[in-house]
Amino acid sequence: MRQLFQGHYQQAKKVHIVLDNLNTHFAQCFVDILGEKRAAKLLKRIEFHYTPAHGSWLNMAEIEIGILDKQCLNRRIPTAEKMITEVKAWNAKRNREHQTIDWTFTKEKADQKPGKYYADVA
Repeated sequence: MRQLFQGHYQQAKKVHIVLDNLNTHFAQCFVDILGEKRAAKLLKRIEFHYTPAHGSWLNMAEIEIGILDKQCLNRRIPTAEKMITEVKAWNAKRNREHQTIDWTFTKEKADQKPGKYYADVA
């Protein structure tokens, strides 16, 4: 994280970090590793965004890649450079339009899903 903040995002006032709910992904970890003073300075610039506890960030990444494939990559693109240009343009448009993933899979749906694969045992 320090490399990100001292490198690519050195000038950024706020950095948004998306992560899952693993117990190691909390601000206290910064304090444990960097110490109070250095962690406090870094944490002022971080905004954490946690994925749903019942969902997976990996599922969301896969969904986004699927959307990218359908909306942008579903054709022959002649060069790597052209593909990079197209993906950047697609991403910029998606961000401008504030496109998000509507996460609708709930714990209740997850509990029901395996039920159809198992016979009731009485």
